[in-house]
Amino acid sequence: MITKKRIYKAGAILKGGYIKRLVVYCLILVLVYSCVNPFAPSVDENIGKNNSLISDQSSVDGIFQNIQYAYSFKDSLIYGQVLDKNFSFSFRDYNLGVDVSWGRDDEMRVTYGLFQNTQRLDLVWNNIVSITADSSGIVRSFNLTITFDPTDIVYVDGRVNLTLAKDANKKWKILRWIDESNF
Repeated sequence: MITKKRIYKAGAILKGGYIKRLVVYCLILVLVYSCVNPFAPSVDENIGKNNSLISDQSSVDGIFQNIQYAYSFKDSLIYGQVLDKNFSFSFRDYNLGVDVSWGRDDEMRVTYGLFQNTQRLDLVWNNIVSITADSSGIVRSFNLTITFDPTDIVYVDGRVNLTLAKDANKKWKILRWIDESNF
């Protein structure tokens, strides 16, 4: 039953600012918790460490691992990190019967265009065919599947002939890439 005493207490609560303080506290809680996204993944602190998708390129295998990662995820930033500033790429154009080559800037543009114009790239590194004693020269076979769309898939098989060098940070970089594929 509503009595004068209860009405007086309710009025005192409203006049005393209890509701105002409650609203302010609720607004503060909403602001604090709205800055946290429970669906956002945390930052991966293990990138570049053992068992990571990206290598620190301290070993020759790290070069191949990073190229495969770059192709799989179409990551031109990672791809650019495997190339030396004096990089050169060359291949045989069988239609024209000539060897074609270009430098790092053109390689980055061509690879970026490949990444942008394909739905999927699957690169599989196969056996190392030959390697020099200091690991600066490597010939390795590969299979590359380029999917432009479900009805346009290109299969490339071949070998890469790489000349590698270590930079000032003792990380391997590709100086020269000679493409010996069927494409």
